[in-house]
Amino acid sequence: MSFTQQLRRDTAQLRQQILDMPFNRDLAAGTLPQEVFRGYIVQDAHYLEGFARALAMAAAKAPDADAVAQLAGSAIKAISVERGLHGEYMAQFGVSAEEYEATEISEACDHYVSFLLRMVATDDFAVGLTALLPCFWIYHEVGQKIAAEAVPGNRYQAWIDTYASEDFADGVQRMLELIDRTAAASSDATRARMQRSFARSCWHEWHFWDSAYHMRGWLAPDAEPSAKRMPAIAE
Repeated sequence: MSFTQQLRRDTAQLRQQILDMPFNRDLAAGTLPQEVFRGYIVQDAHYLEGFARALAMAAAKAPDADAVAQLAGSAIKAISVERGLHGEYMAQFGVSAEEYEATEISEACDHYVSFLLRMVATDDFAVGLTALLPCFWIYHEVGQKIAAEAVPGNRYQAWIDTYASEDFADGVQRMLELIDRTAAASSDATRARMQRSFARSCWHEWHFWDSAYHMRGWLAPDAEPSAKRMPAIAE
């Protein structure tokens, strides 16, 4: 079993919960409310900017030129998606550049980006790299599942096509291969930290979509604490 296959096995329950989330079910059915998708696209654009920065930081720490080129290229693609796909939907839903800039980053988005930047900046290259994997891998899994279930004429077809595409799949496969090579050259202690960072990023993926679906911002100091049970992650 490869290291990334082990990551998949260890997080199987949480990843299945992500695939079954109301956000993704409704997206496939084309019934996701436009205001929910609108809010998601704005937050995801903020996220992708932070994700691209984390990829660029990881590229700077990469041990060889091939890994530098791969991660730097992925950073460029992340910004390209933000400016292309997200720009298209923002125009469709009437989100101006001024409104986007003025929209506060949600708690879920802020925490996810902060986690990625911290992992890449303060831990070993291998650990930070593995924290970046769920954004590639889970989005492709979600895209494939939704593509298989999407209703004809789905208003969100451009989003579905992006993440179910062969081009995106190629990027995911290259990331998996890089992590397997990196894990093979790492110590047992480092691989254990890689597993934890991957599991935590999977949780952040769940949290981001859950927050978007419920249109959550930041919890007010006088708000009632949520009784919702959040999915556990492997430690």
